[in-house]
Amino acid sequence: MKLAGSVRRIVAALIALVTTVMVACAQDANDYPTSARAEYVFGCLKANGETRQAIEQCSCSIDVVASLVPYDRYVTAETVLSMSQVRGNLGGQFRTSEQAASALNELRRAQAEAEVRCF
Repeated sequence: MKLAGSVRRIVAALIALVTTVMVACAQDANDYPTSARAEYVFGCLKANGETRQAIEQCSCSIDVVASLVPYDRYVTAETVLSMSQVRGNLGGQFRTSEQAASALNELRRAQAEAEVRCF
């Protein structure tokens, strides 16, 4: 009887450990806020037609991008895209910066991979 009780406690501890690890992995894979995902999908829909098929493809696309680019780098790339459209010296800094170009290239590579996988 003591052995059965010990085995149950060990099994319960292992289940708790596995559950904790799975939740942590799911959170790592889904670190983009819902609003960022929605904004990406809305923009994608505008560019690709507002059909049911486009919803599926655009949803797939942000999932691929999120799996390849950490959220902080995504925000950096989105900021670069936005600020590079500003005229004058401020916009020029975003158009010519090596860090800005690196972040933008990373996002573009992820979007190209998403295009291959989803469209």
